[in-house]
Amino acid sequence: MRESNYWLKVIKGINDQEKLLTQLDILVNESEELKKILDSICVKKKRK
Repeated sequence: MRESNYWLKVIKGINDQEKLLTQLDILVNESEELKKILDSICVKKKRK
């Protein structure tokens, strides 16, 4: 997850097309949400 989030941010940083920036924003947000969900699952698993 972290790698895909990193690369999406890199691509967003070097891209200048407005249409792609909007799509990249959506993908970055989804990637961050998935990272939070998986992190939450890992934390709960470690507590048990």
